[in-house]
Amino acid sequence: MLNAFEIYFLITYDGTTTFSKDFDAIMAIKLEYGVKKNWMGDPCFPPEFAWDGIKCKNTSGNIMRIISLDLSNSNLFGVISNNFTLLTALKNLNLSGNQLNGPIPDSLCKNNAGQFVFRYVAKTNPELLVLYNYYSYGSDGNMCNKTIVPAYVSPQVPDIKTSPERKTNPFDPLQITESRQFTYEELKKFTNNFQQFIGRGGFGNVYYGCLENKTEVAVKMLSEFSENGLDQFLAEVQSLTKVHHKNLVSLVGYCWEKDHLALAYEYMARGNLCDHLRGKFGVGDTFNWVTRVRVVLDAAQGLEYLHKGCNLPIIHGDVKTNNVLLGENLKAKIADFGLSKTYISETQTHISTSNAAGTMGYIDPEYYHTGRLTESSDVYSFGVVLLEVATGEPPILPGSGHIIQRVKQKIASGNISLVADARLKDSYDISSMWKVVDTAMLCISEVATQRPTMSTVVLQLKESLALEEARDGRDITTSSVSDAMDVLSKFGPSAR
Repeated sequence: MLNAFEIYFLITYDGTTTFSKDFDAIMAIKLEYGVKKNWMGDPCFPPEFAWDGIKCKNTSGNIMRIISLDLSNSNLFGVISNNFTLLTALKNLNLSGNQLNGPIPDSLCKNNAGQFVFRYVAKTNPELLVLYNYYSYGSDGNMCNKTIVPAYVSPQVPDIKTSPERKTNPFDPLQITESRQFTYEELKKFTNNFQQFIGRGGFGNVYYGCLENKTEVAVKMLSEFSENGLDQFLAEVQSLTKVHHKNLVSLVGYCWEKDHLALAYEYMARGNLCDHLRGKFGVGDTFNWVTRVRVVLDAAQGLEYLHKGCNLPIIHGDVKTNNVLLGENLKAKIADFGLSKTYISETQTHISTSNAAGTMGYIDPEYYHTGRLTESSDVYSFGVVLLEVATGEPPILPGSGHIIQRVKQKIASGNISLVADARLKDSYDISSMWKVVDTAMLCISEVATQRPTMSTVVLQLKESLALEEARDGRDITTSSVSDAMDVLSKFGPSAR
């Protein structure tokens, strides 16, 4: 028995449709960012069922062009896609409320003549509004080559709007309640006209200074020759105003004037870990093993706080021995947050970047190939730091390859003395040394998911320190350590 049947007829439709290249572009954007909107069918037609956030216009005949796209608060991550440039009739683009970064595609501003908004208001700090630059491009493209970076303004400052007719600086002075605002003339006075150069940071030179109350500071000036200097300056401010930990450098103040941007930090009198390992201060100043373990434990605790102790994880992005600074009492603190990134939600698993940033020799290979920055990227870099501390060697030696390959070859022999810095003269607890080296090898695993967390690294370093301090307590002589090593080396790593 037949209850019902359906008959279908093919009907030729000669009505309005979306321009095919616009349709391809919007579908590519949907796939690239995983847009969570009910985008199905034709983006523009029928008008009452146009896709959410899209506005269209009949430009010629029955062809609809996408002229407005609102993807604000859509949980988008990564760089601004070149697919937006394919929407050549676009007049308005709103990407606010997302975690986008990197350069604005050049052709986006040259081919389009509308108002494009890139704005993000942070909810994590009620004292600050974190705004992304607002740019409105004219068809002449004379505001191209800009980079989307966070800018800090006080809650009383009105929204930033820039048009082709009003080409003003899109940033307003920083309003950081916990830090002092210096004038440029004050910094000149406190640094004695920037007389004592003490180093070079991510976005400029660093000078020694002393405030009127005798507080010593390190003043980092933004260099006009720094390609991404403003980005890094703002990234440092963003991170340093959020974090307060004994193993992270603290921000004393800042300078924000028309032609002068600077940050003033607490002064770390003993320089950085790299210089000590390289023997810059002379052979007699070579750190013994217990001091080295204490220093890396301090640094590990600083990174652990960034990853787990903040409201939302912060990834440092440039972990290296140059950025481990030492105070007068050799207490170590992590510095230079110019490449740091902050998650914007608890469910976020990574931060996408257009190009892997960091220092050669320390960059996580997985991050380098995928552009996905995670906490494990910091862990990898810290593993390289641990190998430096154990061996006393730099990450890259011309003609000898990377420190990871060099250490792996020596580990194969089972003799830890071949790995350890010869300047230590075998004066260390063997198990303590092995624990640091083993932890480092876990950190530099090629597969990010197999790396330990910084919390695990901290625990391992605490155990290593306890072993070395127990050796000191027993007052073992150098010769007895050498004898013990000779015995242990016969059994190899399995004897640990």
